[in-house]
Amino acid sequence: MSLKTKIEAEIKQAMLNKDKARLTPLRAIKALILLAESEKGGGDEMSEEVELKLLTKAAKQRKDSLAIYREQNREDLAAKEESELAVIEEFLPKQMTEEELEQALKEIITQVGASGPQDMGKVMGVATKKFAGVADGKTVSMLTKKLLS
Repeated sequence: MSLKTKIEAEIKQAMLNKDKARLTPLRAIKALILLAESEKGGGDEMSEEVELKLLTKAAKQRKDSLAIYREQNREDLAAKEESELAVIEEFLPKQMTEEELEQALKEIITQVGASGPQDMGKVMGVATKKFAGVADGKTVSMLTKKLLS
């Protein structure tokens, strides 16, 4: 079942339950999907990779907004962003823990033969493809730097 179909089913359920807090982020995801479909010419089903990128982008936007709202002591807006983020994360694959990520990065470092900070690009090239959707890019970058230093 495609992401669009799942989202549409969840929207119907949220409407029946009169759950506005869930309905808003679901509609935002559907809008992103429709926009992406219209950009590439429409008609065809989107690949899982494209769907994953859309969801990851939406989640990142919510996280960034959440950090800003918390910084400015706007807990009312932060709570809204947090609830939207929770709904979006339901459709994302389970995120890797830092320990799992560190172990996988050590394997990649060994695999590409990286020996120091100058090899950061080699490691990140492989890591970003391998961890797309299951790990945050900033975290991957930070851990890679730490491991190569």
